[in-house]
Amino acid sequence: MVSLKNVSCMMKIRILFFYSFVFPMVIFSQKDSLSLGDAYADDQIYLSVSYSQFNDQPSTITKSNFSYSLSFGFMKDIILNKTGTLAIAGGFGYGFDFFNHKLKIDELNNEIVFNRGNSISDNVFKAHNLEFPFEIRWRTSTAKKYNFWRIYSGVKFLYNLNNQFQHTNTNSNQIKYSNISSYNKLQYGLTISAGYDAFSINVFYGLTPIYENASINGESIETKILKFGLTFYFL
Repeated sequence: MVSLKNVSCMMKIRILFFYSFVFPMVIFSQKDSLSLGDAYADDQIYLSVSYSQFNDQPSTITKSNFSYSLSFGFMKDIILNKTGTLAIAGGFGYGFDFFNHKLKIDELNNEIVFNRGNSISDNVFKAHNLEFPFEIRWRTSTAKKYNFWRIYSGVKFLYNLNNQFQHTNTNSNQIKYSNISSYNKLQYGLTISAGYDAFSINVFYGLTPIYENASINGESIETKILKFGLTFYFL
């Protein structure tokens, strides 16, 4: 006798098979049916891997150690001319940030206090964000040409789902704070990517500080995020 659990598992496998194999085949068959000069659009899944740094740090804070960011999502492409070389696109996705930084964060009397973190170890910051990118796109693609040059630029909005600050103090105790009140949950920055075929070089330049009303030794903390890496596009 087949259990409901097994039936549910089989249904999930069939759904996954459909989206993994059947759906991409439908998309490619639709593009293959186009002729040169036909209007078309590139609806794309993107995956980005970036080297990240905190920008505009306070003068007493040294440069962060190796940090990285990952993101993926979907872009809806809307063409602006018949050949498809100009377009605008909007989308949504998920992003993860990991920073190995030098700013120490503590909570004293229900207030967030910022200090230099040179005397502590394993001082990391993690963030999970929803992403909402908007782009103006130029490319050399046609209805029948899949390998092409591209330059995409625009703005990306980030809404923070969760943030976590963690360090190990001088007594080897692990200190952890989640969703601190000083963190700016809504951020945005400029984006540009350029490349050929399936991947491009990308840059994200944050325009909003990641902290709100924060200071260290009387100096305002205007820390922003800078990322540069590779973006892979999938039809």
